[in-house]
Amino acid sequence: MAVLAHPRVAHSRAYQLRKLRGSILFWAALALFIIFASFPVYWMFVTTFKEVNDLYNLQNNPLLFHLPPTLDQVQYLFERTNFATWVENTGEVGLAVVLITVVVCVPAAYVLARSSFPGSSTLGIGIFLTYLVPPTLLFLPLSRIVTKLHLKDSLWSLILVYPSFTIPFATWLLMGFFKTIPQELEDAALVDGCSRLKSIYRIVLPVSLPGILTVVIFAFSLCVNEFIYAFTFISSSEHRTVSAGIPNDLIRGDVFFWQSLMAATLIPSILLALLYNCFLDRFIAGFTGGAFR
Repeated sequence: MAVLAHPRVAHSRAYQLRKLRGSILFWAALALFIIFASFPVYWMFVTTFKEVNDLYNLQNNPLLFHLPPTLDQVQYLFERTNFATWVENTGEVGLAVVLITVVVCVPAAYVLARSSFPGSSTLGIGIFLTYLVPPTLLFLPLSRIVTKLHLKDSLWSLILVYPSFTIPFATWLLMGFFKTIPQELEDAALVDGCSRLKSIYRIVLPVSLPGILTVVIFAFSLCVNEFIYAFTFISSSEHRTVSAGIPNDLIRGDVFFWQSLMAATLIPSILLALLYNCFLDRFIAGFTGGAFR
């Protein structure tokens, strides 16, 4: 005579099966996403350290090493090109743009977030809409300004132009972040004898550090990735940034230096990835904090 399972036992087994199936689907989807996201980085890594005879042999699998890895192309990148100079130029431009962006957008965002003068909300939306204007539409007027100021083939041209992209978005982001900070914190500081500037320095800025860090990462990333203005305003190789120097000097007509190209692309990518990962929690807090206002 067959023994029927208790309904609770059958329900528990069904629940466990559903949970197991859900876990399998989750990890399978996660594995596919990881493969999709990491595949370009892996291909760049393999190509960077391949020998020429291994790379151009059509019989070899492009995703595997058939000859021992080599550092020849990385040495070529640092010894026979201006890659180190491009990295230095990118760092200088990035630090200058980050400094200008933070100095301008922090007080502007604070005033727009805390003040209630007529048109403050409209002004905040207008600042964000300026960020949505395509850079190609601003190219001609900005090029005219750079020419008039005699900044052609100078890093100062990029330092002048890039804040016009970073400041609107950073101001809009910090506006939302400042609105999430309770007004009572500043009022308590004012009651305790702090001035308005001192309360901003001691209360508002430490609390809004995730938002400011988000602005810093955003502005610096734009300086590393931007191509149109860096390609147009800078003509000499020793003044170029990474984004313009790589395609100009490592592509000669129809000849592509693939190993050096991949190495020059991989190195900044790793640096940016480490930057994002080191401050990932604060970066997410900055974006989510600025999204709810």
